[in-house]
Amino acid sequence: MEEASGFRALLNLEEPKYSIEQIAARTGKSPAYVAARLKLTELAPAVVEAFHREEIGVGHALLLAKLLPEQQEQALAACFKEVYSGGSEKPARILLPVRQLRFWIESNILLMLKLAPFDKRDTQLVPAAGSCVDCPKRTGHNKLLFSDMGKQDACTDPTCYHAKVDAHVAKSIAAKPKLVQISTAYGQQQEGSATLPRNRYIEIRPEKPATKEEATRPEFKTCKYTIEAIISDGIDKGEFRKVCTEANCPVHHPKKRPHQIADDSKWKAEQEKQRKEQAIANTTGIRILAAITAAVPVRLMKRDLLFVVERLASLLDENRLAIIARQHGIKKAKESDSIGKLFTAYLRRAEECELGRILVEITIIHAATRQNATQVLRDAATVYKVDVDAIGLKVKQEFSAKEKVKVAKRTTAQAVPQKAKKSA
Repeated sequence: MEEASGFRALLNLEEPKYSIEQIAARTGKSPAYVAARLKLTELAPAVVEAFHREEIGVGHALLLAKLLPEQQEQALAACFKEVYSGGSEKPARILLPVRQLRFWIESNILLMLKLAPFDKRDTQLVPAAGSCVDCPKRTGHNKLLFSDMGKQDACTDPTCYHAKVDAHVAKSIAAKPKLVQISTAYGQQQEGSATLPRNRYIEIRPEKPATKEEATRPEFKTCKYTIEAIISDGIDKGEFRKVCTEANCPVHHPKKRPHQIADDSKWKAEQEKQRKEQAIANTTGIRILAAITAAVPVRLMKRDLLFVVERLASLLDENRLAIIARQHGIKKAKESDSIGKLFTAYLRRAEECELGRILVEITIIHAATRQNATQVLRDAATVYKVDVDAIGLKVKQEFSAKEKVKVAKRTTAQAVPQKAKKSA
């Protein structure tokens, strides 16, 4: 920071007057190096404070300095990751690598101007902003500071960029009142909105089909209903597309033939079969795990077990931790409760035998995430003499019984309207 202040002092001299290039020549640095350091003197106070407290490094500060003041604090938060460990109530802040901050900035702030749907030379699109060509907030305007961008030119002001996209959409619709407005998101069309959701139109692909199979697809065909549209909501907002919005179009919405309906039914049946098989496998695995943990003997003292279990539990993701918590009857009383905190509290109340079982349970789950889960369970079952086949059979029987109840209910529900018709 002292170096940056020195460069700034030289640049601010009235006599002799120095340019960035002259300062670079005198100090033996590159002009890009000097330009980057000079920006450090324009850091937001919160960023400067974080730097002086050594919470962030020079690399982070240099990236943050390239941003607009109002963006720096938001980007500063992206420098860290909060991690809960053990029984701590407050998360620990971990500084992320510079490359991750760069990725965050590229993903959330920098917008490539070559992809902009609007005319970058238009000075009247948003009069207060002027044209992008003359804008000092684009990276191409300051090539010394953004030397790492190469020939790419990006906007560093997302608010201004999106305002221009909105203005471009409004201008296009005003010029072509019949222009169809579309969204790239699926869902229901909002009441009073002219924007059609993605499931209400077929987008016509502009490129030629690469194969004969592609040529048969509806999206590669045009029809008499093909019309120009503009994306007014979602990804690629402001871009023009060719679409078909006619629900009865024989090209893009052909009626299904009997064999196609049969294929759909077959596919749905297969999906349902796979879902049931997965549910049975999951339930069987959980039962086997419970049986194994019940067979674990007590060996270590409570303090030893608690230490090991807490450390291992902190390595589990929330979903797997929730599985173990459910096994031990731990539930959230309210949505804001932390399953991690509830589980830690449970561990500290548990006796040695219970901690021993949980230790084996967590170890198995950890191993199952890195190896063949079925084999891990079977190996553990062998050690603790758990009958895997018996558990699997029982789970299948339970699922079969539930399925019979569902079928019976459906049959009853269908029979009631028929009786009502006969009596009428």
